[in-house]
Amino acid sequence: MKFKNKHVKNIARTVCREFDRFCAGAAKPYLTERDGVLALNFDAMSVQSEMYVDRPDELVISYTRAMMSFLLLNPAPERIAMIGLGGGSIAKYCYRNVTSAEIQVIEISPDVIALRNDFAIPEDDARFCVLANDGARWVADTTFQPEVLIVDGFDMEGLPAALSSQRFYDDCFAALADSGILAVNLWGGYPHYEDYLARISNSFAGRIVVVDSDDEFNKIVLAVKNGVFPPDISFIRQHANVLDMSHPLNFQSKSNRLIGALKAAGVD
Repeated sequence: MKFKNKHVKNIARTVCREFDRFCAGAAKPYLTERDGVLALNFDAMSVQSEMYVDRPDELVISYTRAMMSFLLLNPAPERIAMIGLGGGSIAKYCYRNVTSAEIQVIEISPDVIALRNDFAIPEDDARFCVLANDGARWVADTTFQPEVLIVDGFDMEGLPAALSSQRFYDDCFAALADSGILAVNLWGGYPHYEDYLARISNSFAGRIVVVDSDDEFNKIVLAVKNGVFPPDISFIRQHANVLDMSHPLNFQSKSNRLIGALKAAGVD
């Protein structure tokens, strides 16, 4: 079959490649590269992570930049845990730019972990490690007591039930340090998005705020365990000023978005 339109040709090649993978029983994550961007894919319909090949530590996808809004609540956490490695975008950013923190990343898929070198994810050292473990089991059993817990665990089917149940969010609350922060990436178009949001709110006694990413589809939920909530607006702006001096991201813009979200939710 011949196609005159180049875009149609690319789509056709992708469909054929995915069909071949399906027929071969392939169910592993795989890499694609285009225009200097390396991507982690679970299928042809979605991209799990992206990395600029010549700037591997830069946050490419907008929701990963929005996720860093937790620093406006605690600009120098000492312990960060992450559920879901993916291409390691957030893990690398925190390792390079949040130097105060010891970081543990929990990833259930050995096939994802096997790609860590392709994405220039740091080797394990005194303040960084990738753990092959089930995220739901980890939060139920850990004694790490992270000050920040980032949940961004998706598989080929989407958001796993084990990482979105009431029990899971209750365990996240219990796992956090006393004034800890939970940061969760959710897809606003999920049929059960409101259910997930209600569960997080229930676990954290309503101490949550939802920040939009630039793509308008990803929703970043920030939940505070026992710290001051709602946070003082002046402290958010002060933290943004400090962060802008040492981070490559625009925290003034993030502070405006966070403050706007708090006001919209009526918790300012």
